[in-house]
Amino acid sequence: MTERGYGQFCPVAMATEVLGARWNILIIRELLCGSSRFNELRKGVPRMSPALLSKRLGELERFGIIVREMDETSGSPTYRLTEAGEELRDIVMSMGVWGQRWLESQLSLKNLDPSLLMWDMRRNLNPSPLPDHRVTIQFLYPELSRGQKKWWLIVDKHASEPVDLCKIDPGHEVDLYVATDLKTMTAIWMGIITVADATRRGTLRLSGPHSLTTCMSAWMGLSPFAQETKQVRESV
Repeated sequence: MTERGYGQFCPVAMATEVLGARWNILIIRELLCGSSRFNELRKGVPRMSPALLSKRLGELERFGIIVREMDETSGSPTYRLTEAGEELRDIVMSMGVWGQRWLESQLSLKNLDPSLLMWDMRRNLNPSPLPDHRVTIQFLYPELSRGQKKWWLIVDKHASEPVDLCKIDPGHEVDLYVATDLKTMTAIWMGIITVADATRRGTLRLSGPHSLTTCMSAWMGLSPFAQETKQVRESV
């Protein structure tokens, strides 16, 4: 805190010294969204190095925002928010609401990240509209490199983890193919355009049973901020 401190007694300044460090707010966002293991956190901040993530987790622990515990079953560490960390929920959500309402949509669509998009979709997917049997959905982004081009969401309502995400072919028969570009899929996820809009424009192509294609908007879910109405900024 000393190296990056503002040298002010104001609580706003002191809180900013803790929360304003690069990545800290996003790590807290991931914990608020339910991630608790190191590898889960990495999926939410895929461009952050493991070494830096470990360092930031240590700092947040020293500040009393998170607690590191050992899972008795696996023996691996888990992380959870303390009371002080949980109290940041409304603050972090308000930041997201503000960003969705006041920042231009095109700014979001310049920061495309397939790993984060698919991870967000995985944890927000709603299995209810899908059949009771296992459903495998393949997403294809033709413009991306080989390692980022294909993704699989596997939904099984009866599994301990109802939704799983794979970058490697899981070997299941695919029930629904979703072919689109990353910008279109991100725009749908952020609520900027709808599935119907993208289908009509030809930027989203669905191949599978009518029962799966017609309810995509219902099972896919959207960003928690997608329903926020964009505001018009005043001219300068």
